[in-house]
Order: sequence, then C-alpha cells, then structure tokens
Amino acid sequence: MQIQYPKTLVAQVQAATKQKRLEGFVPGEGAAHPQVMLVGEAPGRTEIKTGHPFVGASGKELTKLLALAGLTREEVYITSVVRSRPFSIRQVMDKMTGQMIEKRPNRTPTKREVAAFAPLFDWELTTINPEVIIPLGNTALQRLLGKTALIGDLHGQILEQPVLTMINGKYSPGNKCYIIVPMYHPAAYLYARRLEPTIKADWQGFGQWLNRNLKEKSL
Repeated sequence: MQIQYPKTLVAQVQAATKQKRLEGFVPGEGAAHPQVMLVGEAPGRTEIKTGHPFVGASGKELTKLLALAGLTREEVYITSVVRSRPFSIRQVMDKMTGQMIEKRPNRTPTKREVAAFAPLFDWELTTINPEVIIPLGNTALQRLLGKTALIGDLHGQILEQPVLTMINGKYSPGNKCYIIVPMYHPAAYLYARRLEPTIKADWQGFGQWLNRNLKEKSL
C-alpha cells in the first residue's frame, strides 16, 4: 500500500519548500495496519527515480536487517521525515574531458526542511498508528525525540514515550506514547563496517523482543 496524503497538506509542504534544494516526492508505503513503522531521513536519487522508499543500496541492507528481526518489508510500513531528496550543487572536473560539470549529490536535510515536512509526517504517523516506531539514524531520531537524542547512545534500546509533533510552528510532545526502538541508518552498515556486529545484534535483539511482546499477541 502506498499512502495517499491529503492534497492540502502536500500543497502546504510544497509551498514551504519550493525555494529549497529538494527534488521529487516519495510517499511512504507498506502494510496498511502494521505493528512496526520505519522512519528514515529522506529519499535518495534511486528512490526519486522509482517512487518507492529505501530501494537503493541502503534499502537492500535494510531488507537484510529486517530479516534478522524476523520481518519482511511487506509486514512493516516505511517512510521518512522528509519526502523529497535534499541535494547540494557542486562543480567538479570531468576526468575524461577536463571540463567542469555540475553534480547534485545527496545531503542531510536541514532542520528547517524537516520542520517543513512536519505536518505531513504528523498526519502520517496518526493515520498509520503503529505500535512500534523505528527511527533510522539521527535525523529521524531527533525529529521524534528532540535534538539531544543521539543514535550512538540509544541504538537498540526499547523506549516508550510520546514523540514530538508540530503545533503552531513549534515541536511539543504528543499525547500518545509509542514504543520507540532507535536503530543505526542502514547506510552506516555500508560506510562504517566496524558497526556491523552492533547493528546486527540490535536487530536480532529487537526481533526477540518483538516475538515476546507483540507477535504473540497477534496470534
């Protein structure tokens, strides 16, 4: 299932971000009534081309990590705090021609960009209503819990608390408590191989917790 956002919310976000270096729009997708919702940072170039979240190199790693927890992509819902691809503009020399060419690599979204998408994410979270939220990396984690939350401190932990929502232009804790399990972004698995044992252990531990606490309830 690919979610259908309210047109008024999409228009609001597009108006707030039209002057920013963002391109495309990738909706969240997955199970209609999932126990688990995964929240990433923003789509990359591959996601923009295909229109689906986490289908690039990081997406392949995410599928493997989900399997460590006994989950498939079809069982979960996947989204991100920013729905468009943030890019920077760089002038680099083409090694073949010697001419300067323009490159538009991915970049981390700014806090203002995350805030611009906040109404859309808040609506999405309320609509999907998962039991467990897994923020992938610091950008997603801090959108949910605030700027002092760090993935290096909280990865793999089982937390239960409200998440931040945008009210009148400011973040404040919502009324509902969620189970939150912060995880390293799958890209960390690719670029910092020293984290591989930790990342795998976190997902395996989450899978064990999930079987004890939630999956048995659904049987």
